[in-house]
Amino acid sequence: MTTRLFVCAAIVCALAFVTGCGDTSPAAGAASTSGAESLKIAVIPKGTTHEFWKSIHAGAVKAERELEGVTITWKGPLKEDDRTQQIEVVENFIAQGYSGIVLAPLDSKALARPVGEAVGAGIPVVIIDSGLESDAYTSFVATNNFAGGKAGGERLGALLEGKGKVVMLRYQVGSASTEQREAGFLEAMKAFPEIEIVSSDQYAGATRDSAFSAAQSLVNQHGATIQGVFTPNESSTAGMLLALRDANKAGGAIKHVGFDSSKILIEALEQGDIQGLVVQDPFAMGYLGVKNIVAHLRGEEVAKQIDTPVALVTPENLQEQAMQDLIKPPLDTYLK
Repeated sequence: MTTRLFVCAAIVCALAFVTGCGDTSPAAGAASTSGAESLKIAVIPKGTTHEFWKSIHAGAVKAERELEGVTITWKGPLKEDDRTQQIEVVENFIAQGYSGIVLAPLDSKALARPVGEAVGAGIPVVIIDSGLESDAYTSFVATNNFAGGKAGGERLGALLEGKGKVVMLRYQVGSASTEQREAGFLEAMKAFPEIEIVSSDQYAGATRDSAFSAAQSLVNQHGATIQGVFTPNESSTAGMLLALRDANKAGGAIKHVGFDSSKILIEALEQGDIQGLVVQDPFAMGYLGVKNIVAHLRGEEVAKQIDTPVALVTPENLQEQAMQDLIKPPLDTYLK
């Protein structure tokens, strides 16, 4: 996200204060249409607890405030492994006759059917964050996850000076975004023939607690012999951080490169307990997801795929303005 976006956000916030457009209720949306067609947009994340999804929510609200006659509804499963609940959420919005859906599918296969049902019912879908094994969607807004995983692998390889043993703790089966990151990391490791991957088949699961348990097992088994670890999302990175601290292996004893950011992870980067974070722009995903679905509904052409920024944040570049913009989205402006 650029500094310009932050300036625009401040202006929008000021206007919202004066006009009351921060009210996201249907009545408020209808009152501000000025003759524009009223649209109801469902925004469905993979989960609702991680900082990543709060950033997407904030971006979606920013788009809602900028667009006349648009009301968004934010609803998703509590946990990121509840495929059944996310499918039910999609089906409920179809039954309610929403104008469009913005969806981050937590399973690339399981969500293909309900997306097809939505499109068949005349409700277009924009996919964000993670891929879908279908081309029925209108637009796909996401990070180049393979490139992000590769950047993480290159960072870990450089930290180890091309030698040593490492483990990768995967996220969960069916998550297209993290599977691509994991594949990118493994691809990067091919450039370091003297680095041995001693484990790459363990899964963290959907929560920080399950990730902590899985990471503890890996550290207990391999902690005496490994020099590096890679984790592909916020919860797996947080779980591994706790496991390394618990085993007194944080702070560089075992180099740790992870994916995504949160207050805890950025503090760990500052303290030297994490040596690199591949950071996305979820605020932009939420913003562009809503913008694209509304543009499509109003007859405008939208790109089939849009890549959002990804950057490698390290202790060395953490204070640069571009990195600060990415790791500190304006959540309070849009979610309070």
